[in-house]
Amino acid sequence: MAIYTEEEARKILEKAMSFSKADACVINLGGSESGNIRYARNTVSTAGHQSNQSLAVEASFGKKSGTATIDEFDDASLEKVVRRAEELAQLSPENPEFMEPLGPQTYDESVSYSEATANTTPEFRADVAAKSIKPASEKEVTAAGFLDDGAGFSAMLNSNGLFAYNKSTNVDFTVTMRTDDGTGSGWVTRDYNDISKFDAEEASAIAIDKAVMSREARAIEPGRYTVILEPAAAEELLGNMGRAFNARTADEGRSFMSKEGGGTKLGDKIVDERVTIWSDPLHPDVPTSTWSGEGLPRKKTIWVENGVVKNLAYDRYWASQQGVDPVPYPSNMIMQGGDASLDDMIKSTKRGILVTRFWYIRSVDPQTMLFTGLTRDGTFYIENGQIKYPVKNFRFNESPVIMLNNLEELGEQVRVNGNLIPYMKIRDFTFTSLSDAV
Repeated sequence: MAIYTEEEARKILEKAMSFSKADACVINLGGSESGNIRYARNTVSTAGHQSNQSLAVEASFGKKSGTATIDEFDDASLEKVVRRAEELAQLSPENPEFMEPLGPQTYDESVSYSEATANTTPEFRADVAAKSIKPASEKEVTAAGFLDDGAGFSAMLNSNGLFAYNKSTNVDFTVTMRTDDGTGSGWVTRDYNDISKFDAEEASAIAIDKAVMSREARAIEPGRYTVILEPAAAEELLGNMGRAFNARTADEGRSFMSKEGGGTKLGDKIVDERVTIWSDPLHPDVPTSTWSGEGLPRKKTIWVENGVVKNLAYDRYWASQQGVDPVPYPSNMIMQGGDASLDDMIKSTKRGILVTRFWYIRSVDPQTMLFTGLTRDGTFYIENGQIKYPVKNFRFNESPVIMLNNLEELGEQVRVNGNLIPYMKIRDFTFTSLSDAV
């Protein structure tokens, strides 16, 4: 049994802690049950189930720490792993950034668990594959997809009396559809905590339609275009932007959030005033754990409000150095959307590009947050308010900060990779070259 209740987890952690002789001790316990199905060439290729559990002990003497893990929880095994962690700690060099474990904290009750997801059956997974494969084959399209669902828990106990527990579920689905002649490709992704929100038929139909629409793409000149970014494309760039909300790298002059000559951009307006970004572990559409790996309580936090930087993330060590309260790094990203529909955005575009997704994104310059990457799986030319034809994929060079300063319209929010991201219409997006890849 890999999923323990709060009471069962506490009992194991307390037993392990009873063996500790270190100055400080932090013990983490986690487990998961998950199932999956994979299909390619319109045929199921693999399916399986995994059950995992582990316990990790971090023992510290002064500023010297050692960590050991185990997946057996009888008394002898628990004592053995604690002793091993203590032995490693005595052999380790001092960590100048060591922080004493937190004392007891108060956490909100998480809403990240769904019984429906935890009870997902092999028959359900097989039905998901069928709902992709059958309609694809009927339209001379080949499906390759993956569904992964799981339930898990994490718990923490330390020698200063902190105890934390969280239980969660998730389902992730992606499918790529390729036309049988090899000239068209479509793709879609879906993820939820609650699998009852997932519609495999709807998701697969979108990818099939994109594949059929993108047959025989034409080459057009790279350059600066108005783009409509679907949420999956926008999330790729915004996720990279989110990493810049790190107070330490900003204070040390190593990120976009650093000011030339010293200081940070906290309190500065950096993007269009319509941009508001926050995190919230209790948001019903993207719930997460209500505590961080350090044991800090996670609360709703505004990162950008009306274009202005409102917060940076501080771990406990850096917060102590700067004399401020720690602010845990966000576990999700929620960006305010707008009223425009995708059809509205297309109809209001005289000349532009619709982008399904980006891939192979790499950093070019962290100081300006410039990234490069490629479009993929459905890129279309828009003219006079209509999608005219598919176009060959582009390489781009763009910064999400510049992108959010060139914002024209915002649309509906969509969950992508545990985040809520809206459709976006952006002017002057920079495409630098063509790619022959489908």
